[in-house]
Order: sequence, then structure tokens, then C-alpha cells
Amino acid sequence: MPGRTLVRAILLVAAATCAHATMLTQSGTPPRYSAQHNGGVVRLLDTKHDTLVSIIPSTGNLAVEMKIKGQNVLRFPYETVADYKGAGGSIGIPFLAPWADRLDEQAFYANGKRYAFDMTLGNVRGANPIHGFLASASQWKVIDAKADGQSAWVTSKLEFFRNPLWMKQFPFAHTIEMTHRLQDGVLEVATRIDNLSTEPMPVAIGFHPYFQLTDSTRDEWIISVAARTHWPVAENKMPTGQTQPIGRFFPNPQAVALKDLDIDDVFSDLLRDERGHAVMALKGKSQRLEVALGPNYRAVVIYAPNPATSQSGDATARNFVCLEPVAGIINALNLAHKGLYHELQSIAPDGVWRESFWIRTSGF
Repeated sequence: MPGRTLVRAILLVAAATCAHATMLTQSGTPPRYSAQHNGGVVRLLDTKHDTLVSIIPSTGNLAVEMKIKGQNVLRFPYETVADYKGAGGSIGIPFLAPWADRLDEQAFYANGKRYAFDMTLGNVRGANPIHGFLASASQWKVIDAKADGQSAWVTSKLEFFRNPLWMKQFPFAHTIEMTHRLQDGVLEVATRIDNLSTEPMPVAIGFHPYFQLTDSTRDEWIISVAARTHWPVAENKMPTGQTQPIGRFFPNPQAVALKDLDIDDVFSDLLRDERGHAVMALKGKSQRLEVALGPNYRAVVIYAPNPATSQSGDATARNFVCLEPVAGIINALNLAHKGLYHELQSIAPDGVWRESFWIRTSGF
């Protein structure tokens, strides 16, 4: 065993040396883009835009850093990635699946059938189960991490169908591939789902990015919401099934001050540009962050709890805003069954669902 350990160490050092060597161009200067996979962390770098993205595949394929000129626009209250031990919390860009946000009972509906959760398994909790059970999944496997003259990227894959505890709760065999691509200072997060089941598979996944700006505090931030419709929620934070024009909730959706806002709401009928992208924005003094949602993200959840109500007693603990790309509204699976939601997507047997969202910044 000691001999094997020594050989393995030598091979790792050699691999790292080779990786470093490949990061130099023939002229001896670093390339514009690079992708490094070391110590369980994948780092994507764009030197021209001084942008670094860090992803931890073994912890839910969680992106924890998007640094522009050293300023992280993702909430990550650790000095280094190495300090993070996978404890979860309000950080980075969690992936929410097989459903995002809340359900109104310990069950979901698909294809006219009710699927009750087995609450004894421990991976689904609460009277209103929230955010699925893949946010910290360790089974993601990196299948590609490269860079060329155009971009740097990493693709990871999760074979959902291999885990009996997952299949017990959501019995639709499928795989998920996710690619983080850094190009021209913009981060694209592309998701592909392959349905291996014999029945259509409903799609209610989403992402829960925790954004922050560094040139100002939350009290100075302004958000822009590109949507037409707001879904009012009851005391349990479930949509009632009724809707209202966004102007009744936000008098000016293009300039919403976060200062006194306490919100956890969902918006649909997104306003899209010529590419089909719906762009949400966060603005500080000079910094600006935009999240562009592709067409198959049919709604956005905005989560911005007021720091004054933070139970932690630390105002900085809630110095963030979440602009969440979601395939469907809160409780989409069950509201669709009740006939109150009409945009629930599904994947045909042997079919594929794919979509992207993009994060771009300026003013740094």
C-alpha cells in the first residue's frame, strides 16, 4: 500500500506539471482561456476579462465563485474554496431538482398519477417539500474540462437512474448533464436532461443563485424584472392559483428598490428579446449584473429577504438577492394537475430537454 500511495503521488505531480505546461502558448504566454481540475475544484479562467469561475462537482455541481477583477458576484462567505467543507447554506448557484421550490403536499402529480414521497428515507422533508434533493449530490462526474481559443468549459453528468433512493421518490429514470462555459466574460450554465423512462417526465427544475455586488450594500441595489405576471402567494408561500399584472405588485418593474423589500415570489409571462432571452438585472452604484433566461425557463423566482428580519442576527447574512431561473412556477407539478398552471413542460420517452441561462456583468 505505501508503494501504491507513492506511485499515485508521483503520477498526480506529473499530471499537474503537464497541465501547467499545456497552459502556455508556443510564445510562452498564458492562453486567454484555461480550465483546471485540481483538488476536486474546476476553475475556468478568462484572462482578457479577468474573470474566474469555480465549480465543485462533488457538492451538487455547485458554482461558488464568479470573480470579476477579484470581486465575487456569488455569495460565498469563505476566504478560499478550500475552506468550504460542503456544509450547504445560502451560497453560490445551487441546482434544484427534480423540482424547484415548494410543493403543497408530500407528493407530486405526473401524467395524471399521484406519487407520494416516502418520508422515512430522509431525503425529502417537511410538510411542503422544498428544492428537491440533489442540491448536495456527490455523484456528479466530470466528463469534460477543456479550453480553446473561444472559451473554457466543464461538463459534468449525473446518472439519476442509478440511485434507488432517488428513484423511489421520483420514479423517472433520467440523466442530467450540465456545462458551465466561460466566454467573453459571460458564464453560461447549460442543462440537458435525457428521459430514459417509458412515460413522459415532467420538468420543474431550477437554479437558486445567490447574487451580490461589491460596490454598494443591499439598501442601494435596484432590480429589474422582465415579466408580465405575478403569482400572489398564501401565508405558506404557495401560489394561490390566481395571477395579477406585475404592475400591481411592482409599480415600476424595471426599477425595484430592494431597501425595504422582503420577497419570495414567482413571476411568469417573461418579456423576451429577439433571441428569446428574458433578462433580469441587479444594479449597484456602478456595477451591474444581468441574468438572461433561455425560452425553456418559463418563470423567475425572486428571493430577497430583508436583513432586518434575519433570524441569524447578522445583517450581512442576507446581503444578497436571488434571481432564480426555473422551468415552472412554485408548485408547478401540482398546480398543473389542478388545472391552475398551463406551462408545465415534459420530456417524451427517450426525449431530451435542454436550456441555458447566462450571467454577464459590467461596471467592475
